[in-house]
Amino acid sequence: MNEIFTGNFTQQEPISDEAIEAAVNVMRSGRLHRYNVGEGEDGEVALLEQEFAAYMGSKYCLAVSSGGYAIATALRALGIAPGEPVLTNAFTLAPVPGAIASTGGVPVFVGVTEDLVIDLPDLEAKIKATGSRILLLSHMRGHICDMDDLMMLCNALEVQVIEDCAHTMGARWNGILSGRHGVMAAYSTQTYKHLNSGEGGLLISDDPDLMAKATMLSGSYMLFERHLAAPGPEYFTETKYQTPNISGRMDHLRAAILRVQLRDLDQQCARWNERYKVVEDGLADTTGLALINRPEAEAYVASSFQFLLLDWSEEAIDDVVARCMKRGVELKWFGGAEPAGFTSRYDSWRYAPSEAMPGSDRVLKGILDLRLPLTFSPADCAQIARIIRAEVAAVYQGPQG
Repeated sequence: MNEIFTGNFTQQEPISDEAIEAAVNVMRSGRLHRYNVGEGEDGEVALLEQEFAAYMGSKYCLAVSSGGYAIATALRALGIAPGEPVLTNAFTLAPVPGAIASTGGVPVFVGVTEDLVIDLPDLEAKIKATGSRILLLSHMRGHICDMDDLMMLCNALEVQVIEDCAHTMGARWNGILSGRHGVMAAYSTQTYKHLNSGEGGLLISDDPDLMAKATMLSGSYMLFERHLAAPGPEYFTETKYQTPNISGRMDHLRAAILRVQLRDLDQQCARWNERYKVVEDGLADTTGLALINRPEAEAYVASSFQFLLLDWSEEAIDDVVARCMKRGVELKWFGGAEPAGFTSRYDSWRYAPSEAMPGSDRVLKGILDLRLPLTFSPADCAQIARIIRAEVAAVYQGPQG
């Protein structure tokens, strides 16, 4: 009899009692706004910024309303101009090109490799073709490219890198934390990310001028001296007059929850990777299914799992998805012709038209994805792998296309 998985792919772990108590204390105070603090108090948001900057080893940190807002703020701080081309991954989620478009920029998509990372030769060609000075690098689904090679290329061609680390908080490349290569880095604390406040974002940088602009953009008014992880007041002397207020602050309630979670981040990352490894081992050597190569230099944080059904027909992939769903395993297909849920591909974003990329289209067509919430046990993950393996084998008909 076919086994059925009964877990919920969107059910996260409960907020801990300690974090609930921290949130309740904020609510009892009535002081939810980040600048509404009592005498002698720093406030939860300022403390979170200080603690996240310390964790990341960055000079500055700004807590904001969402990861997408953090990305857009970074672009604005870099002085993006109307119609300016901004390079980004073809394999990403809609908020990334959306942030570019929202600031008046024009997304220029760069190809994806079979390792689900940005194609560096295509990146070089598009830098030279467009003259773009900004790369918004999406570490999509937690896959990190060779950051040494990427930074060497971007530095040589005078391209500034903003890292979208929504899926790589706590991950590393060659021992360096994800987000510490580019000039700015944005993180998300949306429910399905590595820290969970429902919505929220964090922005880091070592550049005091950029972070002063970001702080003013976020809606600090003239209260920037209340920040514990911001540049000194001398960096605001002119910026405070020149920078528009585009309010997107984090509140004390979310910050209180996040401060508690941040203390356990490394332990949580290890738990995600344990589950990832169980699924990876369970799918190893499955005929017709390609696993994603993870380089030795990449210390990933795998809160989701991807595999490829390369060169399969759309009908066959649809069949695998449907058969797995019937057995309780929810796969998302990034290669579908129409966007569904959070899955979409670069040709879905018609506000950002792109030239065809046949090599990337082949990869995107074959990407299947599943979440690995920490509510799943390793035994659950082994069962998920068995079900996927069986259904891929049931549908596979040899090389196609």
